[in-house]
Amino acid sequence: MAHERVVRNILKRYLLDDFSFWHGTTAHRHHVPHFLLNDFARFWRTMAVDFAYKFRERSGEGWAIRNIKLRMSRKLLYVAGLLGCFCCHLRFVPESRDADYANESNRPYILDFVHSIFSDRPLDIVASLLIQHTHLNGTAVSLFGAYDEFLGMLGDSDQRKHLEELETGREDALYEKARDISHRFRDALLELFFDERTELASLTRLYGVF
Repeated sequence: MAHERVVRNILKRYLLDDFSFWHGTTAHRHHVPHFLLNDFARFWRTMAVDFAYKFRERSGEGWAIRNIKLRMSRKLLYVAGLLGCFCCHLRFVPESRDADYANESNRPYILDFVHSIFSDRPLDIVASLLIQHTHLNGTAVSLFGAYDEFLGMLGDSDQRKHLEELETGREDALYEKARDISHRFRDALLELFFDERTELASLTRLYGVF
């Protein structure tokens, strides 16, 4: 398919020229695609700036629905991008990871592997990581529970219409409910990314914060 060929070629351009991805960062030996991760962060910032721009240009019209989407579905895109990049490192056996990446004959396999990660839907990328760590079961329940409530709210035509027509969320019961959902989603994500029993905490500090 033309779409798949385009995606593969884009990933190749991101990965083949990324020296530290193949050889590991000097200090930490992480195999994380820096250029790709940087553009996921850039995309997230662009979405946030676009939200502010539309708020100003439209004088608050449609503010509530865009705000909740930014907190939930738009944030999920960024989260899945970060986790996908981290999985390039996490899903390899630590004892052989450096050798696997250093072996140039493995590059086609690794490129296919990265393509398979980003072929999944954002929720599937998150789920595939959570399912590997049973101590994060509670986090998974909170995260997917909140997202399910968000989807249910948008799937209800009356609730969606109400949010679409709401110019401000102040003192509105439905918006406050949506905001509470987004807070639970956020808190679950923080538990996931800063989990100290996996490498996620250190990866997040190095690449998600700085």
